[in-house]
Amino acid sequence: MENLTRGREEEHTQARPHGKQEIHEIARVKNAPEIEVPWSIRVMAAWSWRSLVIILVAVAAVFLVIQLSQIIIPTIIAVFLTVALEPLARFFRNTLKFPRVLAAITTILVFVGAVVALITFAGRAIGMGFTRLQDQAVAGFEAAIDWLSEGPLRISVDQLNAWLAEAQRAIQENASVLASGVFSATSSIVSIGAGVFLVIFMGIFFLMDGRRIWVWFVRLLPRNWRGTVHEASIRSYVTLSGYVKAQVLVALIDAIGIAGGAFFLGVQLWLPIGVLVFLFSFVPIVGAVLSGTIACLVALVDQGLTAAVILLVVVLAVQQIESNVLQPLIMGSNVSLHPVAVLLGVAGGTFIAGITGAVFAVPLMAFANTFMLYLSGHDKYPRLATDPNRPGGPPGTLREQILASYGYALDSEDEDTTEYVTGEDENPGSAAVRPDVLTPEEVQEIERQEAARVRDSDDDGPAPAPSSSK
Repeated sequence: MENLTRGREEEHTQARPHGKQEIHEIARVKNAPEIEVPWSIRVMAAWSWRSLVIILVAVAAVFLVIQLSQIIIPTIIAVFLTVALEPLARFFRNTLKFPRVLAAITTILVFVGAVVALITFAGRAIGMGFTRLQDQAVAGFEAAIDWLSEGPLRISVDQLNAWLAEAQRAIQENASVLASGVFSATSSIVSIGAGVFLVIFMGIFFLMDGRRIWVWFVRLLPRNWRGTVHEASIRSYVTLSGYVKAQVLVALIDAIGIAGGAFFLGVQLWLPIGVLVFLFSFVPIVGAVLSGTIACLVALVDQGLTAAVILLVVVLAVQQIESNVLQPLIMGSNVSLHPVAVLLGVAGGTFIAGITGAVFAVPLMAFANTFMLYLSGHDKYPRLATDPNRPGGPPGTLREQILASYGYALDSEDEDTTEYVTGEDENPGSAAVRPDVLTPEEVQEIERQEAARVRDSDDDGPAPAPSSSK
């Protein structure tokens, strides 16, 4: 701070030339060509190279994430799974008095069992209705061929046969490409299996030792960062938890509404339609369009045009209720993202990581938004500052958790834990002996004295340097 004050004083004591020729002469004599560069250009250049560095770091981070996607994506899925299943694991621990290990394993087994049962029921429904649906699809295709040949288009049968032969020839010529695609799909299935194993394995440990893992990460941070990062992360975790729970509820309501409409219309594959709608509901914006389109096409093949139109009305009604009623009512302020930001986030996530990026773009944006809001001074959840049952442990206990992770015993009554809650220094008086630490009041006072000194120097010449409390 003293060097900054001295530099500003020397700058104001120098005579400021006003003519271009005078500036040129001074720059030539002092061999300082930067003097001739206008101040606005210097500011833009400083912003430019700093922005370029930030962009390069972001690009490198994205590249690293893509290269390690087979590890990072299962980790993110395990975190989301932990957030969604934590209430169930807490029920096993607190109500049924299960040990933490048994509670975590039981929670994962219940979740896996529910998913397997859902897929089994959906698979049986598909198997039962596939034969009829296939016959109806063939009949519909033949009816479409007849309409093309006898309808207003008047396309001849020979022309249609030629097009079909051309399509068959194209398939035969690209048989090698299709075979490689099958091989790629097989390798993808192996990768998916490995990813599922990682998700289950990490989910058990996150449910069992999630807080210890987080404390291990926090203690790697610099001492003055721990409290702020810990508190910001707790708020972000609450945001993520609210988003996951709300999204599951909204997806369930969408699936029940659309699958119920298909059931009453007599569509045999109503259960697979419900499962598909439930899964696609986790992809914002795009998922609703795709699942609704597939549901209407299945209804068209199974029950005809009238049923497809009615189901389309049902799909549109359910989606309107979701966007205008359910999302604002259930989501509340958990996400706090503009629809344009959601759309751009989904598009960017799809471009970077495909369907996985589209699924996780919005919750990750909500997590980062809450984190940055807390760092900038806006606390979305002020109740967490005094809530003893919050995630991450009661307020003021981070120091004990860190020391306990090292194996130390600590009497909380004898220790000051302020720094781990507010980010302040452990010794309140240490700021008086550290010249690089200023309180907000001292910063404002120095800025006020600087502004007054600059005004005085412009009117009456250079003024003496202001005194600092440091």
